[in-house]
Amino acid sequence: MSVFSQTIKETAALVEAALDQFLPTQGGPLGRVADAMRWGALDGGKRLRPFLAVAAADMFACPRTRSVRVGCAVEMIHCYSLIHDDLPAMDDSDLRRGRPSVHKKYDDATAILAGDALLTQAFEILAEAETHPDANIRCALALELARASGKAGMVGGQMIDIYAEQKNFDFAGVTQLQRLKTGAIIRFSAIGGGIVGGGSADEVAALSAYAEDLGLAFQIVDDILDETSDAQALGKPVGQDSEMDKATFIKLFGMDGAKTKAAELVESAKAHLDRFGDASAPLKGAADFVFERKS
Repeated sequence: MSVFSQTIKETAALVEAALDQFLPTQGGPLGRVADAMRWGALDGGKRLRPFLAVAAADMFACPRTRSVRVGCAVEMIHCYSLIHDDLPAMDDSDLRRGRPSVHKKYDDATAILAGDALLTQAFEILAEAETHPDANIRCALALELARASGKAGMVGGQMIDIYAEQKNFDFAGVTQLQRLKTGAIIRFSAIGGGIVGGGSADEVAALSAYAEDLGLAFQIVDDILDETSDAQALGKPVGQDSEMDKATFIKLFGMDGAKTKAAELVESAKAHLDRFGDASAPLKGAADFVFERKS
């Protein structure tokens, strides 16, 4: 196992344990939505987004007790988005992470409520003093996550994605779509680590530039895997982008062109981290991982 593989595995375990504590089982009428939240958020694989937050914060010697909380908040946002994306009104996917999606395990209404609850709890975590003793830092984290997850970020990107099914988007259009839908949350993950770690404005800007390139590379690889992998490997249905005629980089550039673009973005992402020296090795490893991943 490579050093990076071991590091991301260890971080995922920390995040999984913290999420388990944040999302306890409950009895009574709240038990069903609590169980659905756990189904949608636990056993979540690699936890790349929390890893970015923790690895970025590590560069500033931030206590893990703080950065893991930021990682859990962003993961809750990510998991809520997946729960809602899988609903019949959106992507209508029955499989997520190799098992039934939340609306199939429970029902549509419970899935909507579970996603809503994860969304709001993410901000509860950021607002608590345990995340950082400085209220200004906590406010900055909440502000950036709100921007990344709302209509100017992930939600806006999802709306464009739905609209794009009936339109022929050019490179600028597809790039805008993916920077919002996928890239905004990845960007928050990196800058959130910088903010909670006390990074300067210039350092946080470098993390933002890194994450913008990384997020776009991530989506291109996702498009590639949707065309070349299978449901067992990915843990979700494949081929839906083509079936729905969605705007993708493969549709624009072809398979080889998409791979070349992803490689260029990964190298650009890593270059933004050079100012941090050896401390940036985990984040550079994440960039390579995004390009090389098979699931």
